[in-house]
Amino acid sequence: MTRNHEVDRLLIRQIRSGETDAWSELIARYEGRLLAFVNSRLSNRSASEDIVQEAFVGFLNSLPNYDGRRPLESYLFSICAYKLTDHMRREGRRPKIPLSAGSSDTNVQWQLPGQDRPASSIARSVERKKLEEESLTEAIAIQVEKWQKKADWTKLKCIEMLVVRGTPNKVAADELGITEQQVANFKFDFLSRLRSLIKRQGLSAEVFPELYDE
Repeated sequence: MTRNHEVDRLLIRQIRSGETDAWSELIARYEGRLLAFVNSRLSNRSASEDIVQEAFVGFLNSLPNYDGRRPLESYLFSICAYKLTDHMRREGRRPKIPLSAGSSDTNVQWQLPGQDRPASSIARSVERKKLEEESLTEAIAIQVEKWQKKADWTKLKCIEMLVVRGTPNKVAADELGITEQQVANFKFDFLSRLRSLIKRQGLSAEVFPELYDE
């Protein structure tokens, strides 16, 4: 276990015990990185601050169900990414499926392309895009089949609403009769499984570089 993970676990225990100083320390520890990530996508400081605040509130609401074995940093960035996705949808910028969820102090790699797509994405060749599409299609087909065999119909309906129809998390939760946190968990699980399935295909790191920058 890394020192950062140990510090995070201690903060979580203290927050659950009601220590307000621990909550302030957690915010100070991650707020800057989350804000840099969101602002790099929106270039709107005020909106970015609102999204980060919503992410912390979302984390606090989900704290009773938080599994301490999962890295806190990854969990916070996943919540923040979903809040950013919802904001972009409200602004009329429909995000594509993000395939990376890594983060660091200097280089946050969540791929949530909107109107400000990175130059590396725009420059991809036709052949490379074809490989991406075929790889992603295969991975989705495999995962859908697995869920069908397990009769995980709620997950399937949820992912169809989010990815195919572009339904906001809250609307999907209301229609399916589940919580927004469950929707977020389904989405995170789906993307994590896609990353694993795509990596197993043995493609060059140049096809999906975001998968190897985590």
